[in-house]
Amino acid sequence: MTTVAALDVGGTAMKGAVVRDDGTPVTYHRWPTPRSDGPDAVVAAALKAVDELVALSGDAAAAGLVVPGLVDDDAGVAIYSENIEWHDVAFRDLVHQRTGLPVGFGHDVRAGGLAERTLGAAGGVDDVLFMPIGTGIAGAMFVGGVLVRNRYAGEIGHIDVGADVACACGARGCLEAVASGASIARQYHRAGGERLPGAREVLQRRAAGDPIAARVWDEAVDALARALTTYISLLAPERIVVGGGLAGAGEALFAPLRHRLAELLVWQREPAVVAAALEDNAACLGAALLARAALQS
Repeated sequence: MTTVAALDVGGTAMKGAVVRDDGTPVTYHRWPTPRSDGPDAVVAAALKAVDELVALSGDAAAAGLVVPGLVDDDAGVAIYSENIEWHDVAFRDLVHQRTGLPVGFGHDVRAGGLAERTLGAAGGVDDVLFMPIGTGIAGAMFVGGVLVRNRYAGEIGHIDVGADVACACGARGCLEAVASGASIARQYHRAGGERLPGAREVLQRRAAGDPIAARVWDEAVDALARALTTYISLLAPERIVVGGGLAGAGEALFAPLRHRLAELLVWQREPAVVAAALEDNAACLGAALLARAALQS
């Protein structure tokens, strides 16, 4: 049985796996993303991580790599990432030159959606949105059973939800500026709280009765519900699968999000809102599926 090496490059961490033919991971590995050291450092770290995964596998038949931002899947190029700030990185060629293996390459969120639809919580549904919430927020959109592959599509994190907050993209009011994991921590500090590492710590403060944390969390949930209401009105998904690190909050996120959606939706069909079955490994397992596809092409 052959394996593939798969890597998901995120804004905070890189998630890697060695994966068998049947989609079962042999092992997972994590590395910090050295974003503060600049885009060249992130590229170098990603390539080194792929090398390590190939070495760990011992018999890797292909490699898969998925990244955030604007991505040209066909050319194998990461065009731009606002969070990592790289430009026109020819990842597919770079990985192939280093490993000699067939390389599957793509967008992290679309790959995660592919994995959830093939292996996880989006299975059997033709109209579904996969929305991971981590350093950023984006969506993989299946419409009529077909994944929308337009490189500019799915940027739900940049829907204007009316917040007077600057976004890394250069606009103001974006969902991502108030409801991503990092943004929730920033909003907590702006509202008068201390600096915290991320949304998990804000949620802990909320559970302990901190009124600032409660307000910031509720504002993030409201923003998510408003953005999803726009999406639902346009594309009427049967199911919304929420993944990424913020989904780890469980019902502290899902219960108020479902409640707020029910308040905002009037005539629209209310979709099921569920947690990603593959948790924060969806994009990594999607990279493995892309590697398999590259091996077969």
